[in-house]
Amino acid sequence: MASPGDGPVVASNGYVRPWAVWLAVAGAAAVAYPLMPAGPVAKIYFNVLGVGSVLAVFAGIARHRPGNRGAWLLFGAGTAMFISGDVCYDLMEQTLGEYPYPSWADGLYLAAYPLLCLGLSRLGKGRADRVHDVGGMIDAAVISTGIGLVYWVFVIGPTLSDAGTPIAERLVTIGYPAADVLLTAVGARMITRTENRSPSLRLLGLGTILLLCCDVFYSLLSSAQAYTGGIFDAGFLLSYVCWGAAALHPSMRWRPDPAGSAEYRIGARRLTLLAACSMLAPGVLFVQGLSRTAISWVAVGVGAVALFLLVVARMWGFVTQVQHQAHRLEGLAMRDELTGTANRRRFEQRLHEQLAAGPVAVFLLDLDGFKTINDRFGHAVGDELLAAVATRIAAEVPPEGLVARMGGDEFAVLLPAAPSGSAPSGDDLDALADRLRSAIRRPVRAGGHDLLISTSIGITAGSSADPMELLRQADVAMYAAKVDGGRQRHYDPELDDRAGEEARLGADLRSGLARGEFHLVYQPIVELPHGAVVAVESLIRWQHPTRGFVGPDQFIPVAERNGLIVELGEWILRTACEQFVSWQREGVAPPHFGVNVSARQLAEPGFAGLVADVLASTGVHPHNLVVEVTETAVFGGGAAAASVRELVDLGVDIALDDFGTGHSSLGLLQTLPVRILKVDKSFVENVTMAGRHAVIATALIQVADGLGLVAVAEGVETAEQAAELYRLGYRKAQGYHFGRPAVVPDFAQKTSLTRANTPT
Repeated sequence: MASPGDGPVVASNGYVRPWAVWLAVAGAAAVAYPLMPAGPVAKIYFNVLGVGSVLAVFAGIARHRPGNRGAWLLFGAGTAMFISGDVCYDLMEQTLGEYPYPSWADGLYLAAYPLLCLGLSRLGKGRADRVHDVGGMIDAAVISTGIGLVYWVFVIGPTLSDAGTPIAERLVTIGYPAADVLLTAVGARMITRTENRSPSLRLLGLGTILLLCCDVFYSLLSSAQAYTGGIFDAGFLLSYVCWGAAALHPSMRWRPDPAGSAEYRIGARRLTLLAACSMLAPGVLFVQGLSRTAISWVAVGVGAVALFLLVVARMWGFVTQVQHQAHRLEGLAMRDELTGTANRRRFEQRLHEQLAAGPVAVFLLDLDGFKTINDRFGHAVGDELLAAVATRIAAEVPPEGLVARMGGDEFAVLLPAAPSGSAPSGDDLDALADRLRSAIRRPVRAGGHDLLISTSIGITAGSSADPMELLRQADVAMYAAKVDGGRQRHYDPELDDRAGEEARLGADLRSGLARGEFHLVYQPIVELPHGAVVAVESLIRWQHPTRGFVGPDQFIPVAERNGLIVELGEWILRTACEQFVSWQREGVAPPHFGVNVSARQLAEPGFAGLVADVLASTGVHPHNLVVEVTETAVFGGGAAAASVRELVDLGVDIALDDFGTGHSSLGLLQTLPVRILKVDKSFVENVTMAGRHAVIATALIQVADGLGLVAVAEGVETAEQAAELYRLGYRKAQGYHFGRPAVVPDFAQKTSLTRANTPT
């Protein structure tokens, strides 16, 4: 959470931030301490900085009045006690000429640690601390156990075994590392909490880490009588300075908020720290072996076992967390975000699983009249309606069944085999279908309106080696029900013969998309007169295994009517984007590529959001995409026009396809943010003929130029047409003269106005 004090020393409004001034000035003074010549002046210098840090802590408490004031006062008291030990140490050495050990200074130091630990423990705990953050507690235990092992082997153990040293001196010597281990545990626990990310708590943690590091080196070097201060004393000063800056920072007034923190995760830095601490046991053995001293087998063994058990517990927790997150992500991937039901992927997966256990029943429901409601009242009302319908369907389906939104306004229900192993009876299926239709027909309150909607239901039951065959059968039955005026129909093999070609084609469409029978081809759009490729239009092709080639003019209208165009359109968009990215990697991509979008897609709730998601996931910049829409798709405004405006806000260009053939072409140019006009080929094919044939083509380029739009002439088949269009003012063209649709267009080719292109 950003605070008012974040940022540089001086804010943009000229306000000087005290915490930043203190950190910069006092930090520089601390770093410069080793440059001071030894003597009384250096001691005064050291203690002035220390006392200044204490004053900074209490000044911050008084200035910001934190919510956890008691914890800050405890920590401030511990800081004051620690600095008092420094002052006492130097006064005793100055007055007595030597430093007695132990002394009052040691008492002050050791008394400071409990206050610091208690203050840090309370400062790092949020308003509603998460008791389940066991991982963070284990991390803290690993760190403190590793540090404790080092202290025990090199300081505490030798001190305890030194019978010639007075007991008071030994107790004080042991007290320092024991206090450090306690401070390590508290500090590690504070910095491993995911919610402790405020600048103030970060500064507190940094100061504590500096103090602990310097304490470790002080204890180890003092035991070897090699401590000389210098850089380590500068480290102590820097820890004081960080504490003062933490109290002066405005973020110190807020408690940590576990509710707003990110989910716990292991980062690279934390993993490195834990790995280093877990390696301290073999590291101690290595050091003792090199120094040829007696190896502390018991201490190292106990420490190694403790670290091993802690690491095992941490890994177990990590594996459990990963499994939990994997299950959670799997659940999200299998759920329809709008309705909360299963999505198509989950439905097909469950269908495959249930078929392995026995026959099943599949219901396919299509909402009749949803498009009209969505266009009239908008996306939000349509979404609310879909969610309400999904709830009603789920309420009627038995617990063992599965409800899924298959896309658009289409739902599916899966019923497993009966306990006897047979398929559900026809009477039971009819009864469920009646309940579903009755539930959906009841008025739905959405967007302040009482909306009426009905459904057509296709039913199939049995077993099949191919789950998609059952879906196809349900689809054929559903379409037959829709033809009958919105009722329910069971699949019968005779339906495949009796149903119209459109019903069979619609069913084949669904299975064809699932089996990967579709592919895209791309037709170049060129710059006149040189013929360089500046864009491509993505066109879908279908090679059916038995029908052979099926033209888009045959299956696109069917997909529009049965709603599959929504899923098909998403596949086209994603495939075209992925292909464009591949061309970009090869260095051959044109500046733009176009994708045709139908009226049904534009009216789909959240269509612009879907486009944004596909662009983001594939890495395509919005300015590279051109969405081509027809005049009929956006005529009348409504949800389709709103989607167009949302796409333009996203950065996508809009092209009006087949321009000039509708009855409201010029009116659309005033109401929609179109950038490209694709002049219909009917105005291009006779452009070379004298008289009235070229009048409309001439008028359309003048309209485009006058409005600042880009005009693309479609259906150019000869060099003569291209030359005449260029003379009229057209600078973009598309057609067989420049290249037929191909899986991989020839981006390097250039077709002049005088040389015919003979595509292969």
